[in-house]
Amino acid sequence: MAKKRSARQAARTSADKWQEKQWYTIRAPAIFNDAEIGETLADEEEKLEDRVAEATLQDVTGDFSKQHVKCYFRIRGTRGTDAVTTFDGHDLTSDYVRRLVRRSHSKIDVVHDVTTSDGFTVRLKPMIVSERRTQEAQRKEIRKRAREVCEEASNTDFSDLVLNVLEGDVAKEIYEQARLILPLKRVEVRKSEVVSEPEDATETLDVFAPPEDEEDEETEEADEAEDVDEDEPAEEPEEAEETDEGEETEEAAENEDEAEEVDEDLVDDVSDELEG
Repeated sequence: MAKKRSARQAARTSADKWQEKQWYTIRAPAIFNDAEIGETLADEEEKLEDRVAEATLQDVTGDFSKQHVKCYFRIRGTRGTDAVTTFDGHDLTSDYVRRLVRRSHSKIDVVHDVTTSDGFTVRLKPMIVSERRTQEAQRKEIRKRAREVCEEASNTDFSDLVLNVLEGDVAKEIYEQARLILPLKRVEVRKSEVVSEPEDATETLDVFAPPEDEEDEETEEADEAEDVDEDEPAEEPEEAEETDEGEETEEAAENEDEAEEVDEDLVDDVSDELEG
C-alpha cells in the first residue's frame, strides 16, 4: 500500500510540474523579421536562456531553395510570451555536400576566424569544389584568396556579415577570385559559428527591442490622428461652396419666374391687339 501511495504522489507531483510550465514562442532575430521558429516549454524564464533552436533557412525566410541550410539560434531571454534569440551559426546538410563532391572532383576546405566591427568573432568554413583534381600549389593559393575574401567581408557589423554569408555573397566573391586559378564547380560557406561576442551583445543587436510591425502600427495611428486634425478645418470651405451653390440656384429660379411673367404680358398684349 505504501508503494502504491508513493507512486500516486509522484504522478501527482509530475502532473503539477507540467501544469506549472508555460509555452513560449521562439522568435528569430530582427534581421529575419522576428520569424516564428517553434515553441518550447519552461516553468521559469531563466531556464530558457542558452537553449539552442534549430531551423532551416527555408522555415525562416520562406525561400524553398534554402532548405539545405540549417541555422542555429540561441535564446537570450523573453519578451512577454516570446523567446528572443540571436544567430549562433549555420551548417549545410550532409546529403547536399555529398551531391556536390563527385569522383574526379576535389574539395578544398578553408577555416578562418574573422572579427566584425562590433566585436563578434565568427569562424567561417568555406568549401570550394573544383571541376578536376588539383595540385597542392593550387590548393594553397585558393585558400589564401578565400581567407582574403573572408577578411574583407568582416569589415561590417555582425548582422551584415550573417546576411552576406547566408545569402551567398561571400561564396560568390570567393568563386570570382578562385576561378582565375582553375575551373570551379561550386563554392559554399559550409559552416559558420560564433566563437566569441562582446559583453553588450544583446544591446548591440537590439534583442529585446519590439518588432518593427508594432512600431509601424504606432506610427500609422499617429499619422491617422494627424490626418483627422488636418481634415477638421477643411470642412468650412465645403459649407461655403454649398451656400454659394444654393444662392446660384435661388437666383436661377428668380430669373425663370421673371421670364415667365414677361411672357404672360406679351401674350396679353397680343390677344388685345387681335380682339381690337
